[in-house]
Amino acid sequence: MSAADAADAADAADGASSVVVREATEEDIPRIVELFIHGSLVEGKEDPTDLASYQSALAEIAQGPGAVLVAEVEGELVGVCQLIVFRHLQNRGGRCAEVESVHVHPDQRGHGIGGVLMRAAVQRARELGCYRVQLTSNNGRPEAHRFYERLGFEPSHRGFKLIV
Repeated sequence: MSAADAADAADAADGASSVVVREATEEDIPRIVELFIHGSLVEGKEDPTDLASYQSALAEIAQGPGAVLVAEVEGELVGVCQLIVFRHLQNRGGRCAEVESVHVHPDQRGHGIGGVLMRAAVQRARELGCYRVQLTSNNGRPEAHRFYERLGFEPSHRGFKLIV
């Protein structure tokens, strides 16, 4: 049994089969911002009182090939991730996908929701012709690193950021 098959079996046994993944809508933004706040390692990065910037960003994202995906359980939005799709010059101009902003509500973690959400993002990337799906994860999140490795992601590179 592959790691992905084992993860699927664990998800099904844990009730993740009731998870619905869909594209985010403007009505989802307040809850998405709440999930960002719950998952942030840095306090004050998100502003739930100013939703206009999030609305503008979501509208712009919807114009491209990527998406903001949300996970619902029994009608409650409990997870979110963003799939960013871009064209590389290398790999014969192939498409690449980056997964960002993966968050599951703290009360819902450990129930397979993140796995369902991530597999939906990877499937969307495949459908869009991406040759690779990549992500970065903060060094302070060892549980997240184990989660991504269980899904088949390999820690192959070292990432760097410059906040401008």
